[in-house]
Amino acid sequence: MTTLTITEALKIVTQSDIKAAQTRLQNVAHRTPVLTSRLVNEQTRSQVFFKCENFQRTGSFKFRGAYNALAQLSDVQKQKGVLTFSSGNHAQAVALAGQLLGITTTIIMPKDAPEVKIAATRSYGAEVILYDRAEATREQLSQEICAERGLTLIPPYNHPHIIAGQGTTALELIEEVGELDVLLVCCGGGGLLSGCAIATKSRFPHCRVIGVEPEAGDDATRSFHSQTLQTVHNPDTIADGARTPSLGSLTFPLILHYVDDMVTVSDAALIRTLLFLAQRLKIVTEPTGVLAAAALLEGVVMAQNQRVGVIISGGNTQLTMYN
Repeated sequence: MTTLTITEALKIVTQSDIKAAQTRLQNVAHRTPVLTSRLVNEQTRSQVFFKCENFQRTGSFKFRGAYNALAQLSDVQKQKGVLTFSSGNHAQAVALAGQLLGITTTIIMPKDAPEVKIAATRSYGAEVILYDRAEATREQLSQEICAERGLTLIPPYNHPHIIAGQGTTALELIEEVGELDVLLVCCGGGGLLSGCAIATKSRFPHCRVIGVEPEAGDDATRSFHSQTLQTVHNPDTIADGARTPSLGSLTFPLILHYVDDMVTVSDAALIRTLLFLAQRLKIVTEPTGVLAAAALLEGVVMAQNQRVGVIISGGNTQLTMYN
């Protein structure tokens, strides 16, 4: 994959694109709640604001980018339909956005994706095509089907309209709570992280934006620190939404420019955080969705006496996680 230069990437997604996406999403996407916890503030010695995208339509931030992208398709593209590949949250988001906009959707999903995500995607009217991660790549399969059927590909993160839509998450958070010293964001392919970083840095340049990955899927962290795009193959992590092979040709340079640091957390930390948030904040989350929260609650990121924003990216989990 040939990545764009930082100069090229900065021209493709801007703060104005994120604001336009916010207008497009008005009265369509939920304005999700921001929760606080006295206990969390005491434990971290900071003031923490959880932006809860687990309450977003389809249960994750992905709806923002999917709707923003599908709404901007040409009439011909809308008539022919779209295709995407996803382990679940982007799949559901594209399926619902397609249902709302009258666009036929085809979704390629791994056979080992959480059943709750496969069932939800089908419930929104999408055609789901399952594949074996060990036998095929979703990128190649999607290219073949798009060519055969004349469909438009809506990738899960490496697309300017997707990134701009995801950036509205941080834009809303800032509008509600004001200035932040630190913003922690979950990272898979980097769409949410790059969009939120643009939205935040455009308003508060001094705010430290930190991306968080699972330890087993640390390609973005290695890429960030080496300044060279790194990959990982089918990482063994419960954070299924962060099993992406690498950052994208667009998200990588945006992250290099706007993000201040990248860190990782263990699967064990994700489970502890998921249970803590259920017990203390009374919310259902998913392992990928608590990456950012785990970095703070487990002490990977220290932010004493600072105002900290934490993006909880989703809540589509198998309830067996709570056993």
